[in-house]
Amino acid sequence: MLDILRRIVQEVSTAEDLNQALDIIVHRVKQALGIDVCSVYLMAPDRQHLMLMATEGLNPDSVGHVRLALGEGLVGLVAERAEPVNLDNATDHPLFRYFPETGEERYHAFLGVPIVHHRRMLGVLVAQQHERRRFDDEHVALLITLAAQLAGAISHAELIGEVGPRRGTPRQANLQIMGIPGASGVAIGTAVVAYAAAALESVPDREPVVSVEEEIHAFKEAVQRVREEMESIKLRMNGVLSTEELLLFDAYMMMLGSDSLVLRTIERIEAGSWAQAALRDTIRESTRAFDDMDDPYLRERATDLRDIGRRILTHLQSGQRKIEDFPERTILIGEDLTATQLAEVPVERLAGLVSARGTGSSHVAILARAMGIPAVMGVSDLPVGRMDGMEVVIDGYRGQIFIQPSRELREEFQRLVDEERELAEGLRNLALEPATTQDGVVIPVYANSGLLADINPSKQSGADGIGLYRTEVPFMIRDRFPGEEEQVEIYRQILSSFDPRPVTLRTLDVGGDKALPYFPVHEDNPFLGWRGIRITLDHPEIFLTQLRAMLRASQGLSNLQILFPMISSLDELKDALRLLQRARDELLDEHYVIPMPKVGVMVEVPSAVYLAEALARRVDFLSVGTNDLVQYLLAVDRNNARVADLYNALHPAVLRALKQVSEGAKKAGKPVSICGEMAADPAAAILLIGMGIDSLSVNVASLARVKWVIRSFSQARARELLNQCLEMEEPAAIRALLNNALMQVGLGGLVRAGKT
Repeated sequence: MLDILRRIVQEVSTAEDLNQALDIIVHRVKQALGIDVCSVYLMAPDRQHLMLMATEGLNPDSVGHVRLALGEGLVGLVAERAEPVNLDNATDHPLFRYFPETGEERYHAFLGVPIVHHRRMLGVLVAQQHERRRFDDEHVALLITLAAQLAGAISHAELIGEVGPRRGTPRQANLQIMGIPGASGVAIGTAVVAYAAAALESVPDREPVVSVEEEIHAFKEAVQRVREEMESIKLRMNGVLSTEELLLFDAYMMMLGSDSLVLRTIERIEAGSWAQAALRDTIRESTRAFDDMDDPYLRERATDLRDIGRRILTHLQSGQRKIEDFPERTILIGEDLTATQLAEVPVERLAGLVSARGTGSSHVAILARAMGIPAVMGVSDLPVGRMDGMEVVIDGYRGQIFIQPSRELREEFQRLVDEERELAEGLRNLALEPATTQDGVVIPVYANSGLLADINPSKQSGADGIGLYRTEVPFMIRDRFPGEEEQVEIYRQILSSFDPRPVTLRTLDVGGDKALPYFPVHEDNPFLGWRGIRITLDHPEIFLTQLRAMLRASQGLSNLQILFPMISSLDELKDALRLLQRARDELLDEHYVIPMPKVGVMVEVPSAVYLAEALARRVDFLSVGTNDLVQYLLAVDRNNARVADLYNALHPAVLRALKQVSEGAKKAGKPVSICGEMAADPAAAILLIGMGIDSLSVNVASLARVKWVIRSFSQARARELLNQCLEMEEPAAIRALLNNALMQVGLGGLVRAGKT
């Protein structure tokens, strides 16, 4: 049965459209199960009726004409209950409904299973047979599995008008799809689908076509052409992006010249592979470590590497790439948009972007925020390949897109676009001013960072320092552990750039979901496994080298702060502090004059919440990583689309945990900061102010907005709102209260443009 299922799914996946997919299903299921009838009924556009859309065994003329209300007939019963119905004699059931045009009066056995997508009823898959019998469990399981496979295809088909009486046009205006907010703002425009000119994974294994020498020459030529493309794109973006933001394209050119890409590919060619497969394997090897990560910021680096690989492959295959003709207001849409695809669109024509994959940490989202372009990421239900040319409205605040908007919706969003522009102009100067509440409490706002290219934009943004610098990046982009001197150079550049403003360097946070390619860790449950401080304590030779490098980089400066990740017990903290003291003692013996820096603990696991006071007594500050803390508290993988709606930083349990951390730090007389995405949420920022959080660390794009929130509330008012929220039981109610509070003080534009 598994082989049958696999073959059916494979054939359906290659269907040209939904109609062909449905025809394949009914034909193959009827054939595989040896039954007399297989049919598919789909929800009509009114969501109140089911329509017969495909059948093999019933009268084909009845397709598109048989229509049942929810709860009507056995098919309606399956849809209403959202569970299978298995009967040996359908006509005996009180809800049996006879449709003469189908010719089904001679069939007795009936099995219907619901087709459901994200809790939404899409239709019913039906099997019928002449003889009286109940279908066995194997048949039921097969139909349930096929219904689940059909669900995604039907959902996509709904968006482009393949379901319903008038196919080929969208079923309805203002069709809405949810994604993840990538960059705030709203936009209206025409969809242009960005697609890869070359698919790396489809490249077959082959020996060199002519000779090894010619394959190597062709590969080097392709690499050089891509370098020239990058230089050309960077030149085009000059004047649009700042000098620091343009460093992204320099990073791409560094990848093109790296030994890990060029030399490894050449080695594979010399070993007997043609250039295209050699490139494929090199890119696959280089991206594997990033793909397995939980941290969205680091995982997105694999997208950049794949983009480089596809561009090289394009030149290997054809040598030339077609130049797209972009509409005046282009909404760029893709399966997995990259920074270079974004940069290829003339900036004066780019209105917004939508990516089926990715998060707010991807390079394309970072660039979108830098350019002031709205973005929606992670729109998994989007039928990307069929969106080209459609009119689209995107709402980057809520992560929504609307396909084929009505005139009224279009006019409303145009008003929001105009007001968003006015809001951005008003915030430009605010970012450089200190963040002080209305009752005089100063709350520093720091920047989160992970790349050297982020440093100058952070300085220019008005950040009070770096609240979190992810030091694992230099470890990820090498094929070995970076040496002490290499690390000193990197850390010194960061520290000196911000001196005397504080810079918090987080120690190496890899392992488990962030495995290094040269230090593999295989575990059944990496999220609860060997990671963060657990690895570095088990390998003091790695930890001491990094600590020495940090301390040496701070010589003559006074702004270094060190942060330990994933601390879950006092013993771990004591061991980490002991190694830090040992590293400093070694340097003192080597005649370095280095004061002990401030040390903090990252609170990101539940045990650290309950130990907050005890931990704070032993360090200088606490820093809450809300991304992981929310994930662990709610048992929700924030990167899993199936449970994404359960991940909510305003969950009452999260608020109570944060309050407990703040109170514990205060009892110990130590400051506490928030460095997760929660700090960048204007609504959540109110509660953090009310909790007495001492500082916030956010992405650069959110800095001005967070400062605006701080300057618009007194800490006393924020505390009142916090107390109200702590009495609430539903995150939606908490969000509504806080959004209303923002609008009351004239900050409705942070909730959504146009609100005051």
